Order: sequence, then structure tokens, then C-alpha cells
Amino acid sequence: MPTVPMCSVVHFEMPYKDRDRAARFYAAAFGWTHEKLGPEMGDYLLVTTAAPGERPNMPPHAALGAINGGLFPFKADWPMQHPSVVMGVDDIEAAMVRVTAAGGEVLGEPMAIPGVGRYVSFVDTEGNRNSMMEPLM
Repeated sequence: MPTVPMCSVVHFEMPYKDRDRAARFYAAAFGWTHEKLGPEMGDYLLVTTAAPGERPNMPPHAALGAINGGLFPFKADWPMQHPSVVMGVDDIEAAMVRVTAAGGEVLGEPMAIPGVGRYVSFVDTEGNRNSMMEPLM
């Protein structure tokens, strides 16, 4: 059996129904900072949960031992809108093959996120939607 590289959780995502309300809540309850991205980035709410620090193979804004994340607009007609995690991978195509071979289902093709990397969601064998990201280095 080939060796599979260990891929760490690098990001989390949650849906929101009211972006301003969600931003206020997480700032007041946990001290998270946020950046509201525009429609060209899907009205994403990028959140920072810890101060920046060095992490190998991680985006420069990621703090050691912390996972930052984001919230996306809830859309009633989209499936599986619940919190999920994003795993960092070195090669997204190879990771897609591994997910499928392990019994999961990749949802579509990788999409480019400008300045961040390539991203694709998948469903695991337990019915959970999660994602993977090949970050830009």
C-alpha cells in the first residue's frame, strides 16, 4: 500500500444567514476579526481566529496551532450547508483520486480562488461534506 501524506486541517467553513450579524457575534463572543469579501468572491466572510505566525506549507496569515476560516452565504437550494473543515493538500488531483478510492465522492472540479489556491469539496463515507485546498506557495 502506498504511503499517503498526512494532510492537516487548514481552514473551516460555516454558512451564514445574515453576514453582519454573524460577524458581530463571532467578534463579540470570541474576538475574531473578519474581512468581508465582495460578490466576486461569493460574499465570503473571511475570519481570523488567532494572530499570524509561521507555519510550514500554510498561508502566511495562519497562526501556529490555529485554524482560521470563513462563512459563506446560506442558500436554501444548495445541498449540505453546515460547518465543515478544509484539508491542505500538496496535489489536489492526487488527493481527489485518494478520496474516490477510499469510498468518498468528489463534488465537481477544483476551482481557483485568486491569491489563495485551488479548492474542491467532497463527501466522505459518513455523508459529511468537507473540502480540500491546494494552497499557492
